[in-house]
Amino acid sequence: MIRTEDYNYNLPEELIAQTPLKVRSESRLMVLDKENKTYEDKKFSDILDYITENDVLVLNDTKVIPARLYGVKEETNAAIELLLLKDLGENRWQTLARPQRRVKIGSIISFGDGMLKAKCVKLLEQGVCEFELIYDGILVEILDKLGEMPLPPYIHEKLMDKSRYQTVYAKNPGSAAAPTAGLHFTKELLKKIEEKGASIVYVTLHVGLGTFRPVDEEDASLHKMHTEYYEVSKEAAEKLNKAKKEGKRIISVGTTSTRTLESNYKEGVGFREACEDTSIFIYPGYKFKAIDALITNFHLPKSTLIMLVSALAGREFILEAYNHAVEEKYRFFSFGDAMFIK
Repeated sequence: MIRTEDYNYNLPEELIAQTPLKVRSESRLMVLDKENKTYEDKKFSDILDYITENDVLVLNDTKVIPARLYGVKEETNAAIELLLLKDLGENRWQTLARPQRRVKIGSIISFGDGMLKAKCVKLLEQGVCEFELIYDGILVEILDKLGEMPLPPYIHEKLMDKSRYQTVYAKNPGSAAAPTAGLHFTKELLKKIEEKGASIVYVTLHVGLGTFRPVDEEDASLHKMHTEYYEVSKEAAEKLNKAKKEGKRIISVGTTSTRTLESNYKEGVGFREACEDTSIFIYPGYKFKAIDALITNFHLPKSTLIMLVSALAGREFILEAYNHAVEEKYRFFSFGDAMFIK
């Protein structure tokens, strides 16, 4: 049994970062040595001191879409909020609807005086519904006009610059949340990493409900992850297989890149070109096959993400490091500071 409560820790609310720093790479960085169980306090730009020509950095190039929509139910004019989670194809989307009790199969929600309409075609559990989107034109352009960036509920400040909830290398639209470990990188820092001889490889995982749905089960191993779509190109798979063969260190940037690589890698086959869904849930007891090190942010108590980092570095060591971060007043969660587990 994996007790969910064993992944809890005390976090003062004032340590939850509400806004991004002016300069991305000036956030703090805790460097954890998972073998020797030691940690040290650094700045994120110091990551250069820990990366060599024998490393491959793997980044998730997904792009957050303005996925939060506020509309009205046509029959009753009731206010409804939709959060687009996953593109199911043929203009169907998995969504979170609030309040779900007001939504029935056949309900039509109108946004922007009918510029976009959404018809409910399926009701699922925990507020999740499937909607068919009805519109003229290009959906990405319509969302840019009508949608808001889907900031997490613990962020109460308005985001003045939408680009700060995107990585500087965001490319493929489709996420309902940012892969936040990547928010610390600037183009200049990535250039310096390549100048040191390290390789950079891009994969895509569109962040959806699987990443941020809380664990409600007392026994975390019973928690069901929702699927998320990922892509690994032929070129990325070849680079990663070459790195493995040469004994290079694969450093995953973020838990989403980690879940992509661990889902994709097959013993005896290696990394492969793929466009598929994953519902992988990594918690202590899991044996990592694809990655050697991880750059990540500080995660919510009792979340699947703190379980993932505990699987890599050990639960007690991670909780000790988190308690140190609280004492040292690190900034937590999406706009917060980072750790490098080497």
